[in-house]
Amino acid sequence: TNKSYIFVKFILQMLVNRVKEYRKGLSFTQEDLARKTNLSRQTIISIEKNKCVPRLDVAIKISQALSVPIDRLFYIV
Repeated sequence: TNKSYIFVKFILQMLVNRVKEYRKGLSFTQEDLARKTNLSRQTIISIEKNKCVPRLDVAIKISQALSVPIDRLFYIV
């Protein structure tokens, strides 16, 4: 429904996502991170562009691959 869409957009605007920042800090490409997490490059792109909120298992994979706690990668402001 339209209300659900608006709610999701609202949450995405409040979510801080620092995956790209930490990935680049390690000189990883999106492909490198995709390979290390067993995710597609398109998934990494979508997460970095804040087009989707990753499931917990996906956030854990990214956190482990980047050696960064989840609460530093994703948090609500």
